[in-house]
Amino acid sequence: MVMKRITTLGSLTAGALAIHTAFNLAHLRKPNPTSPLILEKVSVLIPARNEESNIQHCIVSVLASLDVPSLEVLVLDDGSTDRTAEIVSSITDSRVRLIRGTDEPPAGWLGKPWACARLSNEATGTVLVFVDADVELSPDAIRACVGELRAHNYALVSPYPMQLARGWLERLVQPMVTWSWCAFLPLEWSQRSTRPSLSAANGQLLVVDAMAYRGISGHEAVASEVLEDIALMRALKSSGSLTCTMDGSAIATCRMYSTTNEVIDGYAKSLWAGFGGPLGSIGVNVLLLSTFVVPPLAAVVARSPRTRAMGTVGYLAGITSRALVARRTGARVWPDSAMHPASITAFSALSAISWSRHLKGKNTWKGRSLS
Repeated sequence: MVMKRITTLGSLTAGALAIHTAFNLAHLRKPNPTSPLILEKVSVLIPARNEESNIQHCIVSVLASLDVPSLEVLVLDDGSTDRTAEIVSSITDSRVRLIRGTDEPPAGWLGKPWACARLSNEATGTVLVFVDADVELSPDAIRACVGELRAHNYALVSPYPMQLARGWLERLVQPMVTWSWCAFLPLEWSQRSTRPSLSAANGQLLVVDAMAYRGISGHEAVASEVLEDIALMRALKSSGSLTCTMDGSAIATCRMYSTTNEVIDGYAKSLWAGFGGPLGSIGVNVLLLSTFVVPPLAAVVARSPRTRAMGTVGYLAGITSRALVARRTGARVWPDSAMHPASITAFSALSAISWSRHLKGKNTWKGRSLS
């Protein structure tokens, strides 16, 4: 009886979310690649800590930007112990400047916000483009994003790059980054509202109006936030500014993690901070498991034919939502979408690991404690 009720409720929820996903995708903005020439100065800010395998590809892609004649590229070598600084120094383009950071973040600051704050203090552009070192941009990416920022008077646009995934855990988990907000965030409302709760941002690529950014004290306002990208969008909304979450899959790519251990460590460092505390995290994971794992499980093991049928409907609704997002954003559709219940299970397991490490004070990233 309990399984029947959970299966019915979960399947109905999955169906509703599939409909909401389709509605969102119909209204999902993409940066316009035909935006006109950008006449203002644009500062591209790249924090880099031990990024020797990525940094040259990132910078070269930025330097290939079209129709942005006034462009500066600032790279902060954040205490790297590899060849990151050497590689940046070997790039002879006058638009590129290396900033060496050897000091640790001050008390109350985490590494990423501190690096971004230092970069922003050196920037002279009226638009700030924060780019992670593992991101590669298309030649029209910056022009298109700045065009969207100005055309709609946004303070910040967050175009989610295409998430590249090759390993088995990457393929299970990485598509969740984009799917989650496409399925759950009311996009149209979020673009017209200054409610901080209607925020979804990805620090891999953020395009920000410099005046609005400095008006909230920039990354100083989110100095201790593990999810500093979402916190920055919330801070801007709280100040009365409009922001926009966009599909950036056509203009940027990113492979966040390249090994199974990196995936585990990467998500473990931040999932604990994503849902407002332990109760919120438990609630979200219970909702996800009830909606996307229990129905397909019931479709296989339930004794009642009606419950099995309802579970099948729920499973199909879940993979439909996932497949719609994958198709729209250029990700692998099959067979990955069919593995959606396994993706949810992996996400919940990573949440548990994240909370365990956080409570024990063992969460670290790139050699720094996140306690």
